[in-house]
Amino acid sequence: MKLLLSATTKYIMGLILVGVLLFLPAGSFAYINGWLFIGLLFIPMLILGIVLFCKSPGLLEKRLQAKEGENTQKAVVALSGLLFLAGFIIAGLDFRFGWSHMPLWIVITASVILLLSYALYAEVMRENAYLSRTIVVQENQKIVDTGLYGIVRHPMYAVTVWLFLAIPVVLGSWWSLLCFLPYIAVIAVRIHNEEKVLEAGLAGYREYKTRVKYRLIPFVW
Repeated sequence: MKLLLSATTKYIMGLILVGVLLFLPAGSFAYINGWLFIGLLFIPMLILGIVLFCKSPGLLEKRLQAKEGENTQKAVVALSGLLFLAGFIIAGLDFRFGWSHMPLWIVITASVILLLSYALYAEVMRENAYLSRTIVVQENQKIVDTGLYGIVRHPMYAVTVWLFLAIPVVLGSWWSLLCFLPYIAVIAVRIHNEEKVLEAGLAGYREYKTRVKYRLIPFVW
């Protein structure tokens, strides 16, 4: 019941927060792209949350824990939060004042990318039972090197980059996209620090790095 209450509370609070950040700057509930984004994000999130609660409550509990111990990761989380705040607010203001126009076919394409990214995100969680929102080596943790982890070392971050860059496009704002673009650099810093932690505390991680050479994008980095 404690886990259910925590998950439900965070879900509702997240929904309210996103709604306020979008519709208050937009000055209207007629912001269709805002409703589209909320549906694309929170409906799959609800389904995934129910599945995790029923099938893997331990993983759900870890995903709800967001307090970082590493100073670098604290800074990364704070900067990510600022980028998201700016991106959502600018998207709402863009709708209100008509700063940019996003063609419908681009919005639809971004919506498909967002859903596919979320599906891959769920697959990453299925593959890795140790997946946590915070950077920490868990007791008895083992290397996962199958599936997507056999292609890149950080498939969750690879998927979230696509997901997050799709968000401002779904919201119909080129200016919001500029706010989200620095997230790529933020993720690079997070990965660099995370790998130091894993090399120091997770047995076999150095060998894993020699087998799977790319962190985020195959044949690139």
